[in-house]
Amino acid sequence: MSMIRGENLSFSYPSSYDTIFENVDFQIDTDWKLGFIGRNGRGKTTFLNLLLGKYEYRGKIHASVQFDYFPYAVSDKNRLTTDILSEVCPFAEEWELLRELSYLEVREDVLWRPFVTLSNGEQTKVLLAALFLNSGHFLLIDEPTNHLDMKARGIVSDYLKRKKGFILASHDRCFLDGCVDHILSINRSNIEVQSGNFSTWFANFQRQQEFERNQNVKLKKNIDAMQKAAQRTSVWSERIEVSKYGNGPIDRGYIGHKSAKMMKRSKSIEVRQQRAIEEKSRLLKNSETVEALKINPLFYFADTLVTFSDVVPIFDGKEVCQPISFEVKQGERIALDGNNGSGKTSLLKLILGRQIEYQGVISVGSGLKLSYVPQDTSTLNGSLSLFIETNKIDESLFKAILRKMDFSRVQFEKKIEDFSEGQKKKVLIAKSLCEQAHLYVWDEPLNYIDIYSRMQIEKLIKEFYPTMIFVEHDRAFRNTIATKSIQLTVK
Repeated sequence: MSMIRGENLSFSYPSSYDTIFENVDFQIDTDWKLGFIGRNGRGKTTFLNLLLGKYEYRGKIHASVQFDYFPYAVSDKNRLTTDILSEVCPFAEEWELLRELSYLEVREDVLWRPFVTLSNGEQTKVLLAALFLNSGHFLLIDEPTNHLDMKARGIVSDYLKRKKGFILASHDRCFLDGCVDHILSINRSNIEVQSGNFSTWFANFQRQQEFERNQNVKLKKNIDAMQKAAQRTSVWSERIEVSKYGNGPIDRGYIGHKSAKMMKRSKSIEVRQQRAIEEKSRLLKNSETVEALKINPLFYFADTLVTFSDVVPIFDGKEVCQPISFEVKQGERIALDGNNGSGKTSLLKLILGRQIEYQGVISVGSGLKLSYVPQDTSTLNGSLSLFIETNKIDESLFKAILRKMDFSRVQFEKKIEDFSEGQKKKVLIAKSLCEQAHLYVWDEPLNYIDIYSRMQIEKLIKEFYPTMIFVEHDRAFRNTIATKSIQLTVK
């Protein structure tokens, strides 16, 4: 067992608009399974890169372990998987690798296939298996779930539960609860480490915030009362002092003593007031404000919006899944379920009228207005102003939504390509929320999005009941939002 410690850690990018970290301290046991959480743009990936020594910073980081990072950068994906994994973990025996793959339910024949032919989920699993075979290393795992379907997330979570000595950055609440024993959180003003899983941390955080809110109200009342008392005492003291110089026989010594006593009381109140103000200033520095979002779904004139009858997407002349039949009705929120490669995204694109080969019959209602959130954010670039103009959306409404999703005003001045991945996804969701539509078609909308924003979107959907068809592997979101699930089975 050893420790990773940070002292007075401060960092900002040379061309950055704001400081990422300022004088933060932390201490991590290298045997812990750490879940790493924080709102988008707070610096989770930056923090991992600081541990890796990629950036210059102020302060100190003490560590006696070597760090490995996932996702591992594979230079040539056309090479055999076994050759790539030999590069990742050069001292591991083949039997050890096969053992790890069996835990992750990966067939051993993937080792003898070119890496590029593996699915995204298989690539994630084999690289994690190899990285954990580097004995004595501490693994930094950055958002591994974005290429994993729901079943694969369960398998990887169970696998990580077997391990120790890692930091796992993820926004999937169920995934974190299944495999971590500590939470490392980047808050508004500091970095904290707590024992327990995400649910434990979140309950503690809410209790702490409620205590601080109550304490804040109490201190505010005390400060107001002390301010008034100090003012009264000061006025009385001045009046008594003035009375020493009136006409007639006066005991000036007694009056002076009484005046000094009143002044002392006034100073005592001022000291107590200042202490209360200082205590109040320490409260709610990490408070997360989550404002309610709004959406304006349109009501369609017919009960059925879309009908699929024995539909099968086709790629390279091959049928992707078993024929699927279902209807999207007014007010439903349909989750498409199935392993990666089962055609979920293809079905969404068929609703949008994209040119994809398929068999069967798709009927989309006449005049149906759609709002689409794609998986991919790689096409986002340029300024927000250009994005707004290109997509013909209301600028005030769009920026108001982003502000509610924890965008600072300074973010509006940056280029979109400089946003974090979660912030890019929020741009796409904010656009969709600006659009009045009969049907909202969302393809993995929560990839990279922080936990608070996920809860915020859940609350929005539960309040406004938009008709939706979506793909999402976050189990907590699915359980909260979906009114029906459609299972796709690979052919």
